[in-house]
Amino acid sequence: MRGKTGWFALAAWVMSVLIVGSSSAQEAKITVMNPRGIQPEIRKIPMAPRQATLDGKTIYIVDTKYPNTKPFVNELLAALKAKYPKTTWMIRDKAAGYMDDDPALWKEVKEKGAGAIVLLGH
Repeated sequence: MRGKTGWFALAAWVMSVLIVGSSSAQEAKITVMNPRGIQPEIRKIPMAPRQATLDGKTIYIVDTKYPNTKPFVNELLAALKAKYPKTTWMIRDKAAGYMDDDPALWKEVKEKGAGAIVLLGH
């Protein structure tokens, strides 16, 4: 009889530890940090107004020099000249890749052009 009581007391003690332990585990909280850090706010830039016509306008075709795009640029220019013969088309190569800024080119486009087609690759 004594052996049965000892096992019962041990079982009751184990159950009480498990119940108390699980309730404190439910109350515990952890803080998780975002490894990306704080993202900058997205700056919205509206699109430029659409031109009513391209006749008499200067449109820039800006090549960012993505590998093997020169044949495409030449075909695009030929197609646009055929479709819009009254438009002046200017091809300009960007000073660096598409991710790098070229302030001198953008200044020229803003001063002399009515629009631009910027080629980014495939």
